[in-house]
Amino acid sequence: MVEETVAFIDTSAILHNFQVVRSLAPRHAVMAMIKCNGYGHGALNCARTLIDSDAVGVSTLAEAMELREANIASRIILMSGFHNAEELLCLSQNQIEAVVHAVYQIELLENTTLSQPLKIWLKIDTGMNRLGIPLAQAKEVYQRLQKCHAVVKPIHLLTHLARADEVSHVATDNQVKHFSSIVGEWNEGARSIANSAAILGHPTTLAASDWVRPGIMLYGVSPFEGRTGQLEGLKVVMTLCSHLVAVHDLTKGEAVGYGATWTCPEAMRVGVVRVGYGDGYPRGLPSGTPILIGKKRVSLIGRVSMDMITVDLRNQPNAKVGDEVILWGENLPIEEIAGCAKVSPYELLCGVSSRVPRKIQ
Repeated sequence: MVEETVAFIDTSAILHNFQVVRSLAPRHAVMAMIKCNGYGHGALNCARTLIDSDAVGVSTLAEAMELREANIASRIILMSGFHNAEELLCLSQNQIEAVVHAVYQIELLENTTLSQPLKIWLKIDTGMNRLGIPLAQAKEVYQRLQKCHAVVKPIHLLTHLARADEVSHVATDNQVKHFSSIVGEWNEGARSIANSAAILGHPTTLAASDWVRPGIMLYGVSPFEGRTGQLEGLKVVMTLCSHLVAVHDLTKGEAVGYGATWTCPEAMRVGVVRVGYGDGYPRGLPSGTPILIGKKRVSLIGRVSMDMITVDLRNQPNAKVGDEVILWGENLPIEEIAGCAKVSPYELLCGVSSRVPRKIQ
């Protein structure tokens, strides 16, 4: 039986990458980001693997509750915060911490009776201009929270970096200065600035905080364009695999796939692989995108279909039905495939669909 497309998840690689974070920020607490189903790696598996982290971060209340209902006892921080009193009560009842980023959330805290007060992280906008309290309002908001009986003291503080993946850009240092100028007089509470790119490339963010929030680097991927995770000392976590389900001998001039976008330049063998955009292998990948069969590179040819792709087997003429195919992994960096697709590696990882089994190694 030819197996379906599978994402193999190497938990030892996650632990290695976690230790890289610890080595780069040895005096910092670690909030491991496992939002979006652990960046496609399986949130429960990641939470259990990263049990030694000081907390885990998620994006939605549903993600947080999935962890609690699976008896994950770790500190959980809901990065998007709460949006109404019902969510606020749920967070309190399940001891889930929340990011506060808007005045309406403070009003909810002031006007909702909780069975137990909530631990919060006040998000200050220092230049991302997405979520966060504007710098000019930060002191007033902080003082309101200090008086709020629904809030556990001390109040923790964080900001989010907009251009940390550009190592030489001054924007990150400017954001750190803005953050420090506002919170410098507030001596209590944890402070968090650094994401993966800042941990790897901006030591000033570490000096100004005591928590780090690694995401993509935990999964073995570089946050920097043109680099791979392996160059950062990280190990690949996900290997996306499938198998050849057919091999054909075609003649010169025969077209392959929808739209006949690729034509055989000579008589040649063509393979069909059971993977497609229904699995998260992007439809926009062009002919020539590398794929591994038997440790040799072959090329994608023609359009990616929902369930299948075709590959040029001239470099692997003895390939046969059932042979393993690697779409990305240790010897075929996902960063390279993302470059071919003109998307971020984040998008590829998070886009691996639910029909693809995650097999833990």
